[in-house]
Amino acid sequence: MMRKIPTLIFFLVFALCIHAQEEKKTTVIQLPQWVQDIKLSGYGMLQYQGHDMPGAHDNSFNLRLARLSLEGRILNHFYWKTQMQINGNTSTLGSSPRLVDLFGEWQKYSYFKVKAGQFKRPFSFENPMHPITQGFMSYSQNVSKLVGFSDRTGEHASNGRDIGLQIQGDFLKNSSGRELLHYQIGVFNGEGINKKDADNRKDIIGGVWVMPVKGMRIGAFGWTGSRVMEVERLVDDVPVLKKESVEKNRYALSAEYCFDDWTFRTEYIHSQGYGAKREAGDKADGYYALCIAPVIKNKCHVKARYDLYRDRKEWGTAKTYYEIGADYVFSKNLQINFEYARVNDKTLPDKHSYNLIDLELDFRF
Repeated sequence: MMRKIPTLIFFLVFALCIHAQEEKKTTVIQLPQWVQDIKLSGYGMLQYQGHDMPGAHDNSFNLRLARLSLEGRILNHFYWKTQMQINGNTSTLGSSPRLVDLFGEWQKYSYFKVKAGQFKRPFSFENPMHPITQGFMSYSQNVSKLVGFSDRTGEHASNGRDIGLQIQGDFLKNSSGRELLHYQIGVFNGEGINKKDADNRKDIIGGVWVMPVKGMRIGAFGWTGSRVMEVERLVDDVPVLKKESVEKNRYALSAEYCFDDWTFRTEYIHSQGYGAKREAGDKADGYYALCIAPVIKNKCHVKARYDLYRDRKEWGTAKTYYEIGADYVFSKNLQINFEYARVNDKTLPDKHSYNLIDLELDFRF
């Protein structure tokens, strides 16, 4: 009998241990819903580009850019996003990596949404588009020069973004439930990404478009603000550089029609306000028109774009790209793109035209 007692105690302790282990295995840590909703994503764009510009032939592989983003929701109606960008082959890595997006948006009502932080300026159809899905080797010249990518004002590269507050929405539903009108308007520092306001004067940017039929948008945008620049002034007959606020006024007229994997888009942008150098003049404008046509629906496309920009709104400063190309989509996360462009640049001293080729491999995760 005495021998059986230790044996019973051993099996009792063993059973309790097994039960405790089973309870431990089934214990689950419940994370808050907003943490479970966080999404990690990103993409990369690899490039080869070459041209035979007179006196400056060049060809190179390039790490065009890589981006990594986090986004999610809090309490259903609040959306947030943060995004970092890294560029390759830069002359200085001081501007890379950098924060390009950090914003939150209250989205309870489709007709009235409020966004605050650093995000895309609400100007033009093309500016808010994803670099891959906009369709070509780069954004059009007028968007690049007049929306804040490599802006003619000399503003640091800002990928079309600024810091501010914006309201936007869609309303006027038709019988099928599709919204017919969109509006957006915001107030911004006017200095681009990651910078405070330099002159305490804000930029006001807004737009409105109608959607008369499915896939079609016809819109207009306006922008008024200022930019702090170094201006040469005479002080006691001596030229001195002084920082001054310079007016900046722009408008855009836009149209787009997307249907059955076809895309047509065109935009004209006009700018009044001096460039980074006053000799660049007070006015500039640009225009593009493009078509993307499916060869194999959602798989392979051919494309063409006419892209004109005039840095002083004079034909002697015109730079025009005549582009043709194609892409092949292996999956929603991988595609390859090829383009050929004949470039005519009136600012070149002798021969104005040259050839350019661009090959890109784009992937997402």
